[in-house]
Amino acid sequence: MTAFFNFLDRIESHICRLLLAGFVVLLFVQIVARQFFSYSYTWIEELSVILFVWFAYLGAAYAARIAAHNRVTFHLNALPRKTARIIEAIGDLFWIAFNIVMVWQCVQFISRMKPFVKAQTLGWEMRFVYLLLPISFALMTVRILQVNYMKLVQGIDPRDPDEIKTELVLDLARDEVAAYEKQQDRKNG
Repeated sequence: MTAFFNFLDRIESHICRLLLAGFVVLLFVQIVARQFFSYSYTWIEELSVILFVWFAYLGAAYAARIAAHNRVTFHLNALPRKTARIIEAIGDLFWIAFNIVMVWQCVQFISRMKPFVKAQTLGWEMRFVYLLLPISFALMTVRILQVNYMKLVQGIDPRDPDEIKTELVLDLARDEVAAYEKQQDRKNG
């Protein structure tokens, strides 16, 4: 199972990077075409929006995996770690319930779409564009369950990478201050 999740981590990460690079490049091409050639590609606007939305939803699933999603935690930090984990897990149950409702509603919405409902300039059937919604909410649910399994069963605490980097920088700053103070003590002593 670990090999599957490692593969999923890599695929999600690469897809998100490709989507981000894709819509940034497309928007850059559109800006250059408008500014220097007074020409606009109508399909670029629509494709950029689609890629951005896909990036946002898949990025949300990936953020759930690395515990980088937005969560109010100041009150949890005041509690013992074990109690905080249990409260987080209860909150995640509500999140999972919401995701299940969203998967169900998205599938219902997509199944009712008619084939003639298409993207204006690309001509794609919108049900294929919207298909990402139930996939991303289902993937987010899998990721939430995975992180809770890691926390509650394996005892691994996957934390937000930005939080880890901040702590490393603060530790480095403390080390620098301690080294400076030690140097000053040698000079004065």
